[in-house]
Amino acid sequence: MVTESVDVLLIGGGIMSATLGTLLHELQPDWKIAVVERLSDVAQESSNAWNNAGTGHAALCELNYTPAGPDGSIDPSKAISINEQFQQSRQLWSSLVERGVLDAPTTFINSTPHMTFVRGEKDVAFLKARYEVLKEQPLFAGIEYSEDSRVINQWAPLLMQKRRKGEPFAATRVPAGTDVDFGALTRQLFDHLQEDGVQVATNTEVKNLTKQADGTWLVSYRRTIGRAPGRIRAKFVFVGAGGWALKLLQKSGIDEIKGFGCFPIGGQWLHTNDPALVAQHQAKVYSQASVGAPPMSVPHLDTRMVDGQASLLFGPFATFSPKFLKTGSMWDIVTQVRPSNLGSMLKVAATNFDLIRYLVGELAKNHRRKVDSLRTFMPSAKDEDWSLLQAGQRAQVMKDGKLQFGTEVVAAGDGTIAGLLGASPGASTAVPIMLGLLASCFPDSIAAWEPKLRELIPTYGEKLNPQPALAAETMAETASALQLTA
Repeated sequence: MVTESVDVLLIGGGIMSATLGTLLHELQPDWKIAVVERLSDVAQESSNAWNNAGTGHAALCELNYTPAGPDGSIDPSKAISINEQFQQSRQLWSSLVERGVLDAPTTFINSTPHMTFVRGEKDVAFLKARYEVLKEQPLFAGIEYSEDSRVINQWAPLLMQKRRKGEPFAATRVPAGTDVDFGALTRQLFDHLQEDGVQVATNTEVKNLTKQADGTWLVSYRRTIGRAPGRIRAKFVFVGAGGWALKLLQKSGIDEIKGFGCFPIGGQWLHTNDPALVAQHQAKVYSQASVGAPPMSVPHLDTRMVDGQASLLFGPFATFSPKFLKTGSMWDIVTQVRPSNLGSMLKVAATNFDLIRYLVGELAKNHRRKVDSLRTFMPSAKDEDWSLLQAGQRAQVMKDGKLQFGTEVVAAGDGTIAGLLGASPGASTAVPIMLGLLASCFPDSIAAWEPKLRELIPTYGEKLNPQPALAAETMAETASALQLTA
């Protein structure tokens, strides 16, 4: 069997592999990079436009990033951190547009105001307190707040039609929000890599990873069409395989993956492309999550722009499948079990009754009840205007007896292999996540790479929020390059 040798092997054809491959190709154009993807094309799982919300997650509207303390005070630190990360993503995308790596910005990113809408006195008080804190932060400049139905009606008319009088409600709005087609973005990045000689092999499933005496990794694969086997020897391996990253890292045998498990959560959207409805709603509107619901299930009514077609999504509604990917195996949830993670997984099961109750309630909802949920946002919603659309499958991280809802890079101590576990706000923060991976896995090279990184991301290594002038200048420059509302 012929064994191909490469400097870098990227497993998985999603936004993370596309981002890391693009960065490494810019930094080390002499390195040989290969990509393997088990499906027939890239960007078919979590990066596919219909498998995620397309929100350019900058914490402009997501309430879980601004928790209230016991005294009611709002901590903006997580929101600021998420926004800082998204600004790095915007800077890289801007640079790649200017270099001709990416197509016209409107093919993958569009201005879409980000709103938060709440009802009831308690949530109105919380949203106002959140607004008062965030409006002082440079990265949240331009945030607006209103409890006036006439103002909110101008922002998002569907929220106000047939709204019950006397009901307390409030909204915030940031015009500079975005909708991102991560599927289109991923495909464009891989197209450019292929044009520059990077090998992207689809229909290729990794079966095993074995560390060699010389420190390289021997990766065995099998073609999903024809079943032909093959091997690749790589100096560095990145496992960007979504929910299957856990399984592949377990196969690698690295100590760092011990103790990790995954809990799969699927989702569905209500979807419409009725022109009359779409024309009345140009925003992504988030609200409070139900008790026990995971952050990824926070309800939101979104404008989407996919392949030049505008539509609306509402959801997500949680579903359950033992698969870690939409195209995964029914045995995924079982085959992940190891002596090192069994105790942690059992503890998660014993301490998350609210989540289990929430999932059971979601699974019991029929189409009418799902539209009833939509009517809390859009009182005028009609059952017949909306259809169900299956969303992506997420494998939430279980570690140390806790269920985590962010992303986590797991890397071997010698930096020769790393993978990404978890979900939101993943895609939006792909750039800073991959920058962190570069610093961790290539410590001897990162200093030499810094000048090039600063070409691609001018504020690399800096924080924008403590520098109001720089924050305003950077956001204006990327808005111009990406043809966005500033």
